[in-house]
Amino acid sequence: MSTSTQHGESGAQAPERPEGRGPSRGGGLARVGSTVLRAVLTQRVLLLVVLLVLVLGFFLNLSARNYLAAPFDGRYLGLALINLPPLVMLALAELLVITSGRGGIDLSVGAIVSLTGMVFGLAHGQWGWPLVPAVLLAAAFGALCGAVNGGLVAYLGFPPLITTLATYYAFSSLAIVITSQQPISTAPIQDLYVLARAVPVVGDVALPLSLLVFLLPTVVVVWLLLARTAWGRRVYAIGTNDVAAEWSGIDVRRTRFLAFTAAGLIAGLVAVVTTAQFASARPDAGTAGNGLALPAITIAVLGGVAITGGIGRVSGVVLAALLVVWLNAGILLAVAGNTGTQLQLLALGAVLVAAALLNGLAVRRYGAVT
Repeated sequence: MSTSTQHGESGAQAPERPEGRGPSRGGGLARVGSTVLRAVLTQRVLLLVVLLVLVLGFFLNLSARNYLAAPFDGRYLGLALINLPPLVMLALAELLVITSGRGGIDLSVGAIVSLTGMVFGLAHGQWGWPLVPAVLLAAAFGALCGAVNGGLVAYLGFPPLITTLATYYAFSSLAIVITSQQPISTAPIQDLYVLARAVPVVGDVALPLSLLVFLLPTVVVVWLLLARTAWGRRVYAIGTNDVAAEWSGIDVRRTRFLAFTAAGLIAGLVAVVTTAQFASARPDAGTAGNGLALPAITIAVLGGVAITGGIGRVSGVVLAALLVVWLNAGILLAVAGNTGTQLQLLALGAVLVAAALLNGLAVRRYGAVT
């Protein structure tokens, strides 16, 4: 009996070892999956990388099966980046303004592009100014327009939304009136189209010259300002809590004023880029159609910039713009005609809503998003 019992106990215990190890392996995989999910949901940069890989993989697969009107390859992706500089630069301008808090949204950046473009066109195209002084004039004039917004918001206490809506109308009207609604397309202006041309980088891959000349320096400078300077830390501080920042000795009004001024300066540089792309200084360059302000705000929010202020990264903005540009490029190859253009807006809205839903889920589940 005892031997039988012992064998029975031994036989009963034998299968328990692998069963004990099984849940352990499953639990380990579950923990890894939970960690990965938390990282994707709480880190916007990682989420954008995942979305970017999915979008590229999807359209590359369609291209390999000949479902697209043209190859979705490195050459096409490089050429599609001609739309990237204005979007990223204005999104970075919105990053500075929104991060500074107090509901800071600049609706006037598109109008600043239009007005500054006309000033740049007059200087370089009609007054005979050399290119570099004309570009510096555009940057200074854009900064002046941004300073008007900053003065009204920071020092007079006007709401940013109402202030920039008012200056949007004012700057747009001035852009039209300044040359009686006529674009400036003189020879010096047309010669600027070289900035929109692609230069070979690797093999068949070519990048627009404006990306190298204007976009990359702007990205580097804004990143340095926010991540490596005391002013950048003050911007995040006032965006998080005005009162606490003021009690800690920060000049809240001056910091917010400089944020709007810097946004205007960037918009002034975008005016040069759009003038080069159109080979013409147009009074509606930044306001035609949906304008440039709303896409810039959309990309900034998609890139993880908190609309309440205090949170935002340059890397997130750049990745969000890349996602939008290459998603739009793929849609144009997949859907012909005006339908493709309309689907671009639908896709942009869907991506933004999905990002907002994921952001809300992450906040409820994990309590923080970076």
